[in-house]
Amino acid sequence: MTATSGATSPATQRRADRIRLFAQPALVLALTAGVLTWGFARDLTTTQRAGLNTRTIATLTWQHVLITATVVLIVVAVAVPLATLVTRPGFGRLAPIFVGIANIGAAAPAIGLIVLCYLAIRTTGFWIGVAPIAFYSLLPVLRNTILGYQQVDRSLIDAGRGQGMSTFMVLRRIEFPLAVPYILAGLRTSLVLAVGTATLSFLVSAGGLGILIDTGYKLRDNVTLVVGAVLAVSLALLVDWLGALAEEFLGPRGLT
Repeated sequence: MTATSGATSPATQRRADRIRLFAQPALVLALTAGVLTWGFARDLTTTQRAGLNTRTIATLTWQHVLITATVVLIVVAVAVPLATLVTRPGFGRLAPIFVGIANIGAAAPAIGLIVLCYLAIRTTGFWIGVAPIAFYSLLPVLRNTILGYQQVDRSLIDAGRGQGMSTFMVLRRIEFPLAVPYILAGLRTSLVLAVGTATLSFLVSAGGLGILIDTGYKLRDNVTLVVGAVLAVSLALLVDWLGALAEEFLGPRGLT
């Protein structure tokens, strides 16, 4: 009788990942359809109908998606070039400084960053909600991109230079493609952080599904509270699934 290994085989892990790619969107669809059907089928008061209607929910969901997408674009635009810079010869001493700053953003409570941003600028709006969330979500992409470049086999770089490639060509054709799986893994984490933290953006009038959650809590309206919370969870699961798709299909072929 053979002992069963505690480690999951690569083939089993791949099958589990493939099953998840199909199961997760089905779960998101079931949660969304279920909570909306449950919410709209109830005998709602006038106050509840003001928040629980198709137009309001669609608007708040779009605001939440827009906040998340803007945060991720900022994170990628800042973290990837910065990580590329600090992994170049002569700039390595800057890496601990920038990673340390990003660590501060990740360690600080998200609600604290949002409030501090508001107190510093004394205004509210979309960008006051986006900026602190971007700072909060920066670390995974920055750290993973640095790690991705560091994991590139030095012999591949030397081979590229030996074939007459310039430093930029080696970066573009060898180093960056091989670092993409690490970048995508960090981006997936940042996406989930951003979509979750975006529920707090209502504090500075930036919109999002947090408005439903806050309204339900303040009015002791469990229907609005449950609908807002489940929609936020569903959106986080959907974003995580999109990140998994990116990891599965956007990485360099032949590395898995």
